[in-house]
Amino acid sequence: MLQCCPNGARPADVYPAVPMSPRHLARDARAVAALGVQSLHVHPRDRDGQESLDPRVIGTVVDTIRRDAPELEIGVTTARWVEPDPLKRTEIIGQWGRLPRHARPDVASVNVHERGWQRVCAALDAVDIGVELGVWTTGDAVQLKQAGLPRGTVRVLAEVTVTDPDTAVAEAVRILKALGPVPAPILLHGEEAGAWPVLEYAKRNNLDTRIGFEDTLKGPDGTWLATGNEELVRYALGHDVGGRYERRRNGVRGGLRSSGFWPGSRAEHRR
Repeated sequence: MLQCCPNGARPADVYPAVPMSPRHLARDARAVAALGVQSLHVHPRDRDGQESLDPRVIGTVVDTIRRDAPELEIGVTTARWVEPDPLKRTEIIGQWGRLPRHARPDVASVNVHERGWQRVCAALDAVDIGVELGVWTTGDAVQLKQAGLPRGTVRVLAEVTVTDPDTAVAEAVRILKALGPVPAPILLHGEEAGAWPVLEYAKRNNLDTRIGFEDTLKGPDGTWLATGNEELVRYALGHDVGGRYERRRNGVRGGLRSSGFWPGSRAEHRR
């Protein structure tokens, strides 16, 4: 499965192509869904451009996206930097459960290193919203292994925060080794300069992965800003995009080796 993460926690004015409003998120969702993306992970914003967990904001964003891309799984964040108090987060999530089904997220990400993460997972499960578990380090992986997957877990997000392109894959390997076998799909991704090497590693190893402006603003050569999330997805799928960079023989920096998510793979048939 390929997921798209169109905006993330980036500042609202970071780059004009990063979608922040419900309308612009829906536009990008429609474009990437047409390319075969199955899941969208968004960071909803209020009218001032600030990240928000408010059910009115969540409902508006999810409903607007779903109208334009009804086939997509829609996920949101529950990160502590949006609401630091885990008890307040669980109360807010309870309010999400009163949203109409079409305006309610399908899944939400919960970071294992954040205080109260198990309580947040339980709150999501109680309102029938799936859980994506964010694992950022080997320590997080060990903690999750000891605690076990909470009920409602849809997938584990192995999130490589090492941005050095020469060492990001090695960090990915360490996290995956620490996780060991888990009874849920693993979605592996990197960020900034490490995003493309990690994505290529995930594809080679038949793991779910993701791409979008949350993870990187730049294309695989690391020098030019992408024109949109659609362009990043096209590169992730192995498509040439108007000859923006020349493919070479080796690795991500010379063009992704694979021609996309291969037919018959387990990743292709996950939902």
